[in-house]
Amino acid sequence: MLLRATALVLAVVLVLLQWRLWGSADGFRGVAQLRGQVKSQQAENLQLTDRNRRLEAEVADLRQGFSALEERARSDLGLIGANESFYIFAGEPAEGAAAGSGPAR
Repeated sequence: MLLRATALVLAVVLVLLQWRLWGSADGFRGVAQLRGQVKSQQAENLQLTDRNRRLEAEVADLRQGFSALEERARSDLGLIGANESFYIFAGEPAEGAAAGSGPAR
């Protein structure tokens, strides 16, 4: 009787340990999920590293040269130089007024 009870207790413990190993969050399934998360985080880190390199190059370019700073101000802020004129053309051009804009004949 004692041998059966001991065998039953050991079988129950073995089943619980196997469940924890295969089915729980800190078992094989959890490790596989964590590996997937690590891979996706590494891919995101590579993208962010590349973005940071581009931003660092842009900052270095802006610090070194006035032309890069002027170009950025022209495109982003609408900078107009001291000896430059700014024109705004209102309305759309008449059809056929621009060279090559009419239908092919």
